This record gives sequence, C-alpha cells and structure tokens, in this order.
Amino acid sequence: MFTYKTHGTCSTSMDLEIEDGIITHCKIHQGCKGNTQGLAAMVIGRNADEVANLLEGIQCRGGTSCPDQLSKAIRACQAERSAS
Repeated sequence: MFTYKTHGTCSTSMDLEIEDGIITHCKIHQGCKGNTQGLAAMVIGRNADEVANLLEGIQCRGGTSCPDQLSKAIRACQAERSAS
C-alpha cells in the first residue's frame, strides 16, 4: 500500500495500490465524502497512466484539486515502485 499526503486540498491523504499498471485500490481520506468516494471508485480497474493523464491539472482551489492530487499520487507511487 502506498500512501500519499495531499497538498492544498480538503482531502488529507490517499492510499493506492497499482499492480501491473492497473489501479487495484484507491481510498481518499477526508475531503467531500461523495466526491472522493466516487472518484476513488471510478479509478479502480483502470490504467494508472491514463487516469493520471486525465486528472492532471484539474483545479478546484489553490491551484490543485483532489483529482489533480490523485494524479500526483499515482505518479509518486509509480516512481517509488520503479526505484525499488
């Protein structure tokens, strides 16, 4: 399980699992409950690179958003796995 601490959003962290390039687990802590639960449910089973590309740069406030932070979490998770 990879945990990413978010920055600039109501959500505080995100837990991710990516196996063979596919997101198998996503949980977003805090934030707007319905939106974060919906976002997490929609990305499970999808290609991590495609999801990161789709969500990158979406803005809510403060120059970021929960979807944008999820794209950063995916990239950080992938980078950590590549370094291992």
